[in-house]
Amino acid sequence: QVQLVESGGGSVQAGGSLRLSCAASGHTYSIFSILCMGWFRQAPGKEREGVAAILTTTGFTYYADSVKGRFTISQDNAKNTLYLQMNSLKPEDTAMYYCAADPRSCGGSTWADPGKIYQYWGQGTQVTVSE
Repeated sequence: QVQLVESGGGSVQAGGSLRLSCAASGHTYSIFSILCMGWFRQAPGKEREGVAAILTTTGFTYYADSVKGRFTISQDNAKNTLYLQMNSLKPEDTAMYYCAADPRSCGGSTWADPGKIYQYWGQGTQVTVSE
């Protein structure tokens, strides 16, 4: 089992920045087995959507078109922590942001699908961007 805890959310004005963190804990073997980690977001009345993902072994990253060039996903394996640096934030980025992880690898057709993989989920952290 792996537990994921997000932090770093908050309220900012448009154009501002936030860095989200996702700390993973649990059995060492389970954590080392994680191959794909991602960030998702869900706004009220909307479906959960993939924001970014990373292959933990290679560092290869995926991004949604809406955040390319503004968001950066990264990992610190020594701290078992996943990050999402969010710059140039827009009001449409307002949502609950979730961290997710899975022992299976993810690819171009799967990383953004919350129902296809991602066995483990965090509780979420709220991001609110005002005009």
